[in-house]
Amino acid sequence: MKAIIQRVSAAKVTVGEELISSIGRGLCVLIGISNEDNANDVEWMAKKLLNIRLFEDSSGKRWNQSVLDQQLELLCVSQFTLYHRMKGNRPDFSKAMQGADAQNLYNSLLQKLGALYHADRIKDGKFGAMMQVHIQNDGPVTLEIESPPQSQQELDKLKRSNEHKAKSKNTGNEMTNDV
Repeated sequence: MKAIIQRVSAAKVTVGEELISSIGRGLCVLIGISNEDNANDVEWMAKKLLNIRLFEDSSGKRWNQSVLDQQLELLCVSQFTLYHRMKGNRPDFSKAMQGADAQNLYNSLLQKLGALYHADRIKDGKFGAMMQVHIQNDGPVTLEIESPPQSQQELDKLKRSNEHKAKSKNTGNEMTNDV
């Protein structure tokens, strides 16, 4: 999972003439999801976005406080084009996760951010729409981060956990249907 993080004094997303979301001071984050991303990437990215220190503290020391420290807002915008590769002069997006799977992982990131912070301070655009992102970059400060690759052991553990959850869910549904 990749993010382009911009420290902003204001940001908003519109679709056509419709205002979808807006924030004051905080971070505008463009989120790219690759074919290989999973719940571990969501967890890592949520924690990093909330804790990355891009703001100065009350004494003026730079790079010392996070969104959490200053109780700021985040505006997240899905952006599949972050996972591109060039084929000559044409971008190829085959590394980007597609459709419903990407939307589910993106929504789980928003939910994780809300669970770890204040849900009302997490804003987003409109998944899959042609959006206009308006930012007033503060600094300017723009960083790119990417979740680390996972070992096969971590992937196996996640697979077992997901299988267990699915089995528990199915067992719970069967029990409910028997009553």
